[in-house]
Amino acid sequence: MTDRSVTAPLVVPAHRGLLGRFARRAEAVVLPLAALLVGIAVFSIFLLLQGKSPIQFFALTYQGAFGSAFSWQNTLSRTAPLLFAALCVALPARLGLVVIGGEGAIVLGGVAAGASGVVFSQSIGVIAFPLMAACAMLVGGLWIGAVGALRYYRGVNETIASLLMAYIAIALMNHLVEGPLRDPESLNKPSTTPLPAQLRVGDIPGWEVHWGLAFGILACLLAWVLIEKTTWGFAARIAGGNMRAAQVQGLSVGRLIIGFTALGGALAGLAGFFEVAAVHGSANGSLAAGYGYTGILVAFLARHNPLAIIPVAILLAGFEASSGLIQRRMNLPAATVLVLQGFVFVSILMSDTLYGRFKMFAPERWRSD
Repeated sequence: MTDRSVTAPLVVPAHRGLLGRFARRAEAVVLPLAALLVGIAVFSIFLLLQGKSPIQFFALTYQGAFGSAFSWQNTLSRTAPLLFAALCVALPARLGLVVIGGEGAIVLGGVAAGASGVVFSQSIGVIAFPLMAACAMLVGGLWIGAVGALRYYRGVNETIASLLMAYIAIALMNHLVEGPLRDPESLNKPSTTPLPAQLRVGDIPGWEVHWGLAFGILACLLAWVLIEKTTWGFAARIAGGNMRAAQVQGLSVGRLIIGFTALGGALAGLAGFFEVAAVHGSANGSLAAGYGYTGILVAFLARHNPLAIIPVAILLAGFEASSGLIQRRMNLPAATVLVLQGFVFVSILMSDTLYGRFKMFAPERWRSD
């Protein structure tokens, strides 16, 4: 007589499967939040050693970032470039690539937007805006896409290559702004020729925040659709899990690597366009504001999820927006916020070693009685 307990297939109750999926998603939320709190706790100890009050620091941070309409305006204006910079990290990360050179794509995208704005200065905004944005995205895409090409064709580590190319991009930007593209009238601060009024990006109606925020949020939504709902995104996830296995299955790994890095660079270049057309009015040294580096932290804290990038970018933009108030009220350098970001980043990197180590988040826990 056959033992049905041995031959019968294991049937997992529907609610158990749902709980297993919920556990995996919860782990992706709980661990980054815990890492954020640990980073804040360590930073609080750092403040105490300096004789400063952590309570006062975070109270001023909230006041400077979210305490008033002006604070929200400042925070959201800083959020826009962080959204694009984080996507420059998050998209290649789906292939297992760590690209940290978004700062270079931002500054070169800004230079491309400023230079093309001079060429299109006699055009109306409806025509000039897409062309300027396309120039910025093309330059940013080629710059970071080159990192992907070096990784695929020559085996060059993309982390080192992207970081070194960011330094090269900043040096190239300084050369162009202070040399061939410099406006002769920009005496104290070298810059390109200022954009005419019709080529300046305005604010969102009803908000005192430029349109870069809306386009950044739209880019995050479209990136999520690309990753989760398209065959390209599925192929990228497969290649990110095991690139050799993806090649054996016939996936075009080279196209995926170059395509996703170029797309991330194009979005970072778009951030440079908005910084020039909406904030500075010309390309100058202020383009190297560190948004590309903060975007790395945003992407890692969001676990490279384009939807999670939105609230995380707002949070970190708030930290940066409050730095001036903290400097005035607590007599701390503005770079103190960078110290906070450093502690959080190290905590996030350390938390990666904890994934899969907690039984409460293990899918198998929810598949057995």
